[in-house]
Amino acid sequence: MSDTPPISPKGAPWRNFYGRRKGKGLRASQETYLAEDLAALSPGPVDWEENPDRTPLDLAALFGGREVWLEIGFGGGEHMVHQAARTPEVGIIGAEPYINGVAMLLGKIRSAKLDNVAVHPGDARDLFDVLPAGSISRAFLLYPDPWPKARHHRRRFVTPEHLEPLAHVLAPGAIFRIATDIPDYVRQALEEVPRAGFDWLAEGPEDWRTPWSDWISTRYEQKALREGRTPHYLTFRKR
Repeated sequence: MSDTPPISPKGAPWRNFYGRRKGKGLRASQETYLAEDLAALSPGPVDWEENPDRTPLDLAALFGGREVWLEIGFGGGEHMVHQAARTPEVGIIGAEPYINGVAMLLGKIRSAKLDNVAVHPGDARDLFDVLPAGSISRAFLLYPDPWPKARHHRRRFVTPEHLEPLAHVLAPGAIFRIATDIPDYVRQALEEVPRAGFDWLAEGPEDWRTPWSDWISTRYEQKALREGRTPHYLTFRKR
């Protein structure tokens, strides 16, 4: 049997996707954001149909030479907008396949009048294909889908399928932050992330119990707190 991954009719390697692409119907304002704002906020040609040769994105042209950060699965966009507003000297790319979350983010970007963000409404793995090696100086994975059943743990982001390409696009010394309220996700992250070439920066319990100084609590964290779960804040640095 060949080791070559199956190829879709459009030329892309087959990648399983788990989770929702779209939820309840969008409001009229959200449909407007998608129609009017999304294309202008694209980081460049990411999809296989647009970029079958996987030509790297021109981040210097996109952000004018700014340092570039990446948020993987931005949810409703609260954190991404918060970081973009407080660090205008940084460009931030967000990837999120859930179109309702994308629409929510676009509304926040419009309200905040940000000019240092880019949005990929799709799988972060496709974005990893076209980000230049060593181009990202900070990455965020905040309250990712926990996939709590043991047979689904391979679907979590903290697996080699995701971590190895992430490490490729991160610069040496880049920071990778993970926030989660699931203890077993913490366990898996502490096993897998160092194997992918990162050092965990914690020196004591307060380092994973205390939010980062620039943190904004998201809707997912507020839900976890209401339901009695404890947030964990993990900080890694690429070797």
